[in-house]
Amino acid sequence: MFVDQVKIYVKGGDGGRGQVAFRREKYVPNGGPAGGDGGNGGDIIFRVDEGLRTLMDFRYQRHFKAEPGEPGRSKAQHGASADDKIVRVPPGTVVRDAETGELIADLVAHGQEAVIVKGGRGGKGNMRFATPVNPAPAISENGEPGVERWIELELKLLADIGLVGYPSVGKSTMLSVVSAARPKIGAYHFTTIAPNLGVVQVEDGRSFVMADLPGLIEGAHEGVGLGHQFLRHVERTKVIIHVIDMAGSEGRDPYEDYLQINKELVLYNQDLEKRPQIIAANKMDLPDAEEQLEFFKEQLGKDVPVFPISSVTRKGLRELLFAAANLLDKVEEEIANQPEEVSTGPVGRKLYKAEAPEVPFTIRKENEVFVVEGTQIEKLILMTNFNYHDGLMRFSKIMKDMGVEAELRQRGAEEGSTIRIGEMEFEFTENLDYVD
Repeated sequence: MFVDQVKIYVKGGDGGRGQVAFRREKYVPNGGPAGGDGGNGGDIIFRVDEGLRTLMDFRYQRHFKAEPGEPGRSKAQHGASADDKIVRVPPGTVVRDAETGELIADLVAHGQEAVIVKGGRGGKGNMRFATPVNPAPAISENGEPGVERWIELELKLLADIGLVGYPSVGKSTMLSVVSAARPKIGAYHFTTIAPNLGVVQVEDGRSFVMADLPGLIEGAHEGVGLGHQFLRHVERTKVIIHVIDMAGSEGRDPYEDYLQINKELVLYNQDLEKRPQIIAANKMDLPDAEEQLEFFKEQLGKDVPVFPISSVTRKGLRELLFAAANLLDKVEEEIANQPEEVSTGPVGRKLYKAEAPEVPFTIRKENEVFVVEGTQIEKLILMTNFNYHDGLMRFSKIMKDMGVEAELRQRGAEEGSTIRIGEMEFEFTENLDYVD
């Protein structure tokens, strides 16, 4: 089964928790804190494997989680960081955030890697919090949670040349003749329901990858006839061979077919209008094909190469393949000669658009509960170890320094009011002091 679109869940490994420990050795009085840091959680990394051709494996495994980091130990020993989890994907895989549609990675080359979600940082041990005022703190951090998200994977086949056209115009037959591919061929529409790839060898030694794309019909850009599933694979091709039934064997006009398919390509993606195109006038072995070809050229009226061929008798295929290979060489040369985009920044540095600063926190009232929300403060509550009094004092001080306490008081919070941050609820109090 050919699978080219899936939705999966990925989560980076959580960081290991920091340790609260003290050095206790003979003849070493007041040894001090010796709790080590937790290890970092593993990232989830997608790596391109050219041996894969579909996203079929993701149909059976839709959840990917990296390993967490090890907790810190006593004697100032840090926990080991977890190994990254490598997930293999086929070349041509596009990764997007399922919720926002944001492009995360476009993976095309064998061995190319992209970090999809990062693992969490390991929590600090109590040796990190020692100060002259508080030389033996009972403070440690929990590990930072790993990033988690739902993502969508979309496969766009990497082919040098793509065959497009109406159903039953002979695309699959042509691919089976010019390559070793064996696509399904039948005398009915949509025999090809998944793209087929074949390696074409030209007589002068050149070779390229050709894709037989399932037939397009009117309305394909809106999804008619599974158009979206087919059209996405055209985006990657460098050259398009437009296959037309020049004999009009199904009662359609060849020129109208040509206009309609090009219209669907442009409506789906305007960039496809500029894609180099060759016209393959197929089925020239049938009656009336020669007459139709002459009329087609008169209607075309522009400089687009037209090659009369017959996939059954193989007439004209040699000339078509040479022309396709020459055009492909020209396109690849133009791509290679394109100057790399250089920003106008100093010394060619890449410029990034500054994102709007995130609001540190917001407070809203839900019935009688004051709800505090914000990425930074919610992460703080997850990483604070409330098993130790010093940890609670540190959390209280950070809340005060961030202005949360003052804002709560301004919103009407009083002694004993219920405060919720994330999934934790506690009472508002002003009697906590922290020694720094």
